[in-house]
Amino acid sequence: MATIIKKKSEKKNLSKLFNKALISKGVDTRKYCGVIKLKRDPLLIQKELRDEWE
Repeated sequence: MATIIKKKSEKKNLSKLFNKALISKGVDTRKYCGVIKLKRDPLLIQKELRDEWE
């Protein structure tokens, strides 16, 4: 997210903009932790997927 700050902005408005930028409205990824049960090492899977292009 980009925030435009003008030279004539007041300090009150700047603090509101910074607080708004700090609040994350993303997805809570912690609820997905441990959901996938893998039988192989994830790094080996990743290397195989990267080597598919060759």
